[in-house]
Amino acid sequence: MASTIRYRAGVLSRTVAAIAGGYGLSALIAAALALTLPTTRAEAAMTGTLTAFVVYPVAVMWVFACASALRAWTGLLLASLLPGAVVLALGAFTGGAA
Repeated sequence: MASTIRYRAGVLSRTVAAIAGGYGLSALIAAALALTLPTTRAEAAMTGTLTAFVVYPVAVMWVFACASALRAWTGLLLASLLPGAVVLALGAFTGGAA
């Protein structure tokens, strides 16, 4: 009984990581690309958004391919550090607008 609850909690944690963490990662990458690409604002935003459409399903697949839910959360957090730092740094200089 306890192993069943632990298994289900792991699946729930992975599901939340896939949905929320994958969305967060893809949104950060889209924003970082929109802020850093040396094209027009519209092209940079479009490129960032299209890239996010690839990042999200890859993140979801990766979360369920990990050996544990902890490893999945850790990987999403580590992958979000660089684009998050870029968004924070450049967002502060541009007044928060992309």
